[in-house]
Amino acid sequence: METPLYESLDGQVALVTGATRGIGAAVAAGLVDLGATVYAGARNADDVTAVDQRPIRLDVTEDATVEAAVDRVDDEAGRLDVLVNNAGVAPPNVPLHETTTADIDATLSVNLRGPMVVTRAALPLLLDGVGGRVVNVSSGDGAFEDPQEGYHGVAGPGYPSYRVSKAGLNGFTRYLDGEYASDGLVANAVCPGAVRTDMGSDDAPRTPAEGAATPLWLARFTPEGPSGSFWRDRERIPW
Repeated sequence: METPLYESLDGQVALVTGATRGIGAAVAAGLVDLGATVYAGARNADDVTAVDQRPIRLDVTEDATVEAAVDRVDDEAGRLDVLVNNAGVAPPNVPLHETTTADIDATLSVNLRGPMVVTRAALPLLLDGVGGRVVNVSSGDGAFEDPQEGYHGVAGPGYPSYRVSKAGLNGFTRYLDGEYASDGLVANAVCPGAVRTDMGSDDAPRTPAEGAATPLWLARFTPEGPSGSFWRDRERIPW
């Protein structure tokens, strides 16, 4: 069955966290190309250089900036159709017994608490229209089942707080679907694949644009589109 998609996002409004580089920058640019008005979230709004985007200060670890960012979207645009929770960090690649509490706190704060706080603030706008979308940028490293293409899933070695944070983000996606699907919310998680970014390896096979392809596809879902699933390369993958 063909997935129902918007051909254009003209007239729609999107907010992207961590939009200054890598996958986030590619998603923001792709949403502009689709016709959306894009608020590009960044800890320092001056780091957003794209002239066709609206830079907005948004540090997902600082609740005041989250509330202020959503208030600005509401004041200026009066609507929000797409939220892409992209901001993320990766701690040093060590096992748990070598991981510092500071690294655990920082990783969970950005990768899991951040999307929850941003989504909580954005929900009134997302639910005010029909078919608001939340796209959570997750990872195969948070998968419990076969994560495919070189990922070890949450049971893999190293990066304990990163793996657990992405497993939690997947759980949050399922929660959003269970709680708000009846109100019209379309929430999905996505593994973008191994991408050449500051967080990824220089040897990763995908460019940021390639990593952004499926998140952008999910952002085009109509109200009838699938919700509550984990995706990779436009295909559902196991949690």
